[in-house]
Amino acid sequence: MGSFRRYRDTAIVVLLLAVPFFFLRASIRKPEQTNVVDRAIMRVAAPVQYVSAAIARGLSSIIGNYVYLVDVKADNNRLAYENARLRAENRELGRLRSETRRLHRLLGLRETIPSETVSAVVIGKTTTEFFRVSQLLLDNPHAGVRTNMPVISVDGAVGTVLRIAGDRVDVQLTVDSGFGVDVVVERTGARGFVRGAGDRSRYQVRVEYVQRTDEVEVGDLLLTSGVGCRFPKGIQVARVNRVVNREFGIYQEVEAEPTVDFSRLEEALIVLSDPKECLQRGPGAGPRSRR
Repeated sequence: MGSFRRYRDTAIVVLLLAVPFFFLRASIRKPEQTNVVDRAIMRVAAPVQYVSAAIARGLSSIIGNYVYLVDVKADNNRLAYENARLRAENRELGRLRSETRRLHRLLGLRETIPSETVSAVVIGKTTTEFFRVSQLLLDNPHAGVRTNMPVISVDGAVGTVLRIAGDRVDVQLTVDSGFGVDVVVERTGARGFVRGAGDRSRYQVRVEYVQRTDEVEVGDLLLTSGVGCRFPKGIQVARVNRVVNREFGIYQEVEAEPTVDFSRLEEALIVLSDPKECLQRGPGAGPRSRR
């Protein structure tokens, strides 16, 4: 039994070596030199060669596509990362441009105010049943900020200082029911008094004491008049969005929306005004010398 297995294994090895040899011999000989055995071998080998070549081409294509897809996936991941990084940089540049424009406008506003100012950053806000207050963080806590000093931004009047605690300041907003300031209609010069509506659901002010005979229209801009020396003259306060012309009485009913978007307010200026000095110089007088 052992001898049979040895002979069988030997025969299989010889056959495996001989068959490729005869296939190779038959394929490299010229047609006129082939004999019956060679032609028989070639006929038998042709289908095998065709199938082998087809399998080889298929495997090569699969492997090539797989390698290509691996490379494409790697490129896509790299491009996605680069795209995300560039989008983040673009957002950051947009934020910096917006902040630069805003600070540039704030600096320009500072130069137009006749009194010294101190800048502050909005750090929070409080809305209660009775008060509309915003919290500010002073850039210079030793600037001499006092209660009732006006607070403004590039878009207009913000409110007045309500409380001071170190470098933190609570500001009573123009929409608070306890706020009030004398105003004029920019277009016609009509006089009125803006008072906060105290509405928790929206930012709104009322314009009181507008004569029934005065011309006021929706869209009119209201500016501080400087009367009372509470705010510098010419600061935007609100824009009229509703007018009710009454047929009787002395005054007409006017509502307005603040020019300052309190939901987006980030920086403000506190005007270090002195009412006594303002009264001596007169409302709207030119700037005093800056230290």
